[in-house]
Amino acid sequence: MIYVDADACPVKAEAETVATRNRTRIAFVSNGGLRPSPNPLVEMVYVDSGPDVADMWIAERCTTGDVVVTNDIPLAAKCIEAGARVVRPNGEALTQANIGQQLATRDLMTDLRAADPFRQGGGRPFSKADRSRFLDGLDRALRFAAQD
Repeated sequence: MIYVDADACPVKAEAETVATRNRTRIAFVSNGGLRPSPNPLVEMVYVDSGPDVADMWIAERCTTGDVVVTNDIPLAAKCIEAGARVVRPNGEALTQANIGQQLATRDLMTDLRAADPFRQGGGRPFSKADRSRFLDGLDRALRFAAQD
């Protein structure tokens, strides 16, 4: 099963394509605003509004053999702890080996933003290369998850 944290995920169509090609069920978890898919492998899960409600829904259900697509680092840490494979929308795999560094970096950036409210910027735009890396990363994660 693939779980997609759909509220902040720019690769929903790509994730559905990979799931269909691999004949794997996929759940898009959101607090609304997603159009239903006619694909029988796709489940649209609408959760209540609120902070981290979709994240909690995914974290409670994912397990070994599942793949989670998210940019949310705390959610990724919970999913890895549960035995799931995690892929970011840019194709980067989050694992037991690198999640600690990701959490530390996230916390540092939160502190820096809090210290300087005028701090501008953000990430770079999402590119075609990121989409390509995501497709490859999700395929790879599904193969490894099948072996778990």
